[in-house]
Amino acid sequence: MNVVVIEDEKLVSDDLKDILHSLDSNINVSQTIGSVKEAVQYLQQHDSPQLIFSDIQLGDGYSFEIFKALQTTTPVIYCTAFNQHALQAFENNGIAYVLKPYSKNTIKQALDKYQSLKKSFNAGAPVNYDYLLAAITGQQSKKQTLLVNSKNKIIPIKIADVAFFNIERKSTSLVTVTNQQFAVNHTLDELEEICGREFFRANRQFLVNRAAVKEVVHYSLRKLFVKMAVETPEDVVVNKVKATGFLNWLKE
Repeated sequence: MNVVVIEDEKLVSDDLKDILHSLDSNINVSQTIGSVKEAVQYLQQHDSPQLIFSDIQLGDGYSFEIFKALQTTTPVIYCTAFNQHALQAFENNGIAYVLKPYSKNTIKQALDKYQSLKKSFNAGAPVNYDYLLAAITGQQSKKQTLLVNSKNKIIPIKIADVAFFNIERKSTSLVTVTNQQFAVNHTLDELEEICGREFFRANRQFLVNRAAVKEVVHYSLRKLFVKMAVETPEDVVVNKVKATGFLNWLKE
């Protein structure tokens, strides 16, 4: 599958290409483009790709300008740090709306939506507009409570009361805002999807609740050190690739 990536941050585009290749070896990222002007020129001069991944806010404007300038039917998966452009994305070839910082899991879900819609259209089946709108806005329903085991008890824990999830020695646990710890029968990838935008995947070990972030300190090499409201078993460090997305998420 021929894919074009429109993204003006090289670290982010490189990360996205790595994720795409790891998910499907048949994906060929034929071009990475960093501006509206360059994208219009490239897409005018080359055969249309089968799929486009695009940021929304580029250095010289909004990527929507690209698709308004071109008569293209190529579907677009939008990847952005902002959630207020979903309806515009729907009007400009959008089939999925992935909020940064994305993960391998959220990119996979967007690709699955593309494949599902492709099969539906190829089969001539009626379009499920409720499904399509959910794909664009990311407004799938989220769980409010997790059930955890403690000795012979099953305890409901409200997700809003979780300060962070972390993984140690291949086991996942949660720590509440009152500093209670419980084992969880989910991976961090699964919890990232379950918990929604109030939680951020800081790194491979930690998924943190926005409400439990106490302060952020600049670390070496443009990394961020995140201090939580409750003690963590080790430092929570956000690398330079995710740093901008983390700060944008913290402001939401």
